[in-house]
Amino acid sequence: MSQGPRRELAEKIAGEITLSDEPGATLRKWRTDFGVSQTELAGELGVSSSVISDYESGRRKSPGIGVVRRVVTALLDIDQQRGGSRIRQYARVISAGFESDIVHDLREYPATIPLGRYYDAIDATELAPGSGETIAGHTVIDSIEAITRLSSQEFYRLYGQSTNRALVFTNVTRGESPLVAMRVVNPTPSAVVLHGLTEEDLWDHAADLARIDGFSLAISDLDLDEMLDRLRELP
Repeated sequence: MSQGPRRELAEKIAGEITLSDEPGATLRKWRTDFGVSQTELAGELGVSSSVISDYESGRRKSPGIGVVRRVVTALLDIDQQRGGSRIRQYARVISAGFESDIVHDLREYPATIPLGRYYDAIDATELAPGSGETIAGHTVIDSIEAITRLSSQEFYRLYGQSTNRALVFTNVTRGESPLVAMRVVNPTPSAVVLHGLTEEDLWDHAADLARIDGFSLAISDLDLDEMLDRLRELP
């Protein structure tokens, strides 16, 4: 695996932990994001799991740069031993020119897959059918960060290499903002998934807008980390 993305990710994690007002909580955030237990991390570092627990809870003083470097290296080593999915995910996002707090994941598939299979994978319920039956990729986006920080041209880059994809918007309350924002960008994607909503929470006009623009609209309240894990297994 190329060391470029790994090195950039290591610097990002180390910087966040070192500069955080609560370094233990930030360490815990990254450990759980990598799907690594305290026991696994402790084993890689050659310490007891109570040491990791003490750092994360603040019972030990903030870890110095030497400890942070060892922890970050251990997380990345564990990921590479598992196949490097987290490092590849980060590499895809930064190669598309996005920060990882705006785009959680961006992928192109080697072949198109049925949209129904995608929805099944993330426990999504379709509320309005679209004109397409397959997708060739997906992008998982924090809607608030995207809407407040991206220009219309940058927003278009969320489509990756093809608009035949599913755009998954997280951090939504009713779905109105991302759906309205998408009307500025043409063409539209094949599918839009609003994450974290129930049908009762959804904006009243969401399904109508999807039908007008011709894309499939679905909702899913699957845990975000679980969703990202399942998407890594597609196709």
